Amino acid sequence: MGRFCIEGASKMQQNPLSATLPNMDDHRLVEASPFPEAERDAVYRAIFTRRDVRGQFLPDPIDDAVLERILLAAHHAPSVGFMQPWNFILIRDPSVKARAKAIFEKANAEAAAMFEEERAALYSALKLEGITDAPLNLCVTCDRSRGGKVVLGRTHNRDTDLYSTVCAVQNLVLAARAEGIGTGWVSIFNDDDIRNLLGLPDSVVPVAYLCLGHVKELFAAPELEARGWRKRLDLKELIFENRWGG
Repeated sequence: MGRFCIEGASKMQQNPLSATLPNMDDHRLVEASPFPEAERDAVYRAIFTRRDVRGQFLPDPIDDAVLERILLAAHHAPSVGFMQPWNFILIRDPSVKARAKAIFEKANAEAAAMFEEERAALYSALKLEGITDAPLNLCVTCDRSRGGKVVLGRTHNRDTDLYSTVCAVQNLVLAARAEGIGTGWVSIFNDDDIRNLLGLPDSVVPVAYLCLGHVKELFAAPELEARGWRKRLDLKELIFENRWGG
């Protein structure tokens, strides 16, 4: 961890993307014009073609410079009170991955038993993780003590630190898509098992366990939709005005 972070911090200063980053000592307001059409379309392309990857990972390692750009994008997510509660645990050790997969398999068996017959059969046929297939696993955590006891914007909703961490995950996933890196979010875990595996302090909770790697192909539609698990809801049915149902 120390090697990556120290060398990475040095490289980030030379990152070509640094020219687009704001000067944190500059308090001026800057123009907020729309992006040029090609840049705007690239943002929407990343959003609409992002897929949760489980079985399309290639074995090639992710280049350090690419990984640094992806993590830098995650680290520039919005956070309540600017508390930046996230940490990123990079997992390459095959033995740690194997233990993570065993934790998943235990929880997955419990989950399969919760569905009725036909649904349970479809569930069991789905591949829901790529833990040992992906060259890199990454756990994004939330340190709930960061920023002290009273955090601006968190005074009336303690969970805004968790929401902030999810924003970092979304940034990471979209940046990865732009880099040609697939990501898969493995959510079928018992938190205590992951906490023990990764040695998380009491104040730190696991928010996202991700599998990352190069991919050559992606599903044209979300895999769960393509395999008949569920269809995308109609956006018009989800929009209200002024109050629920309005």
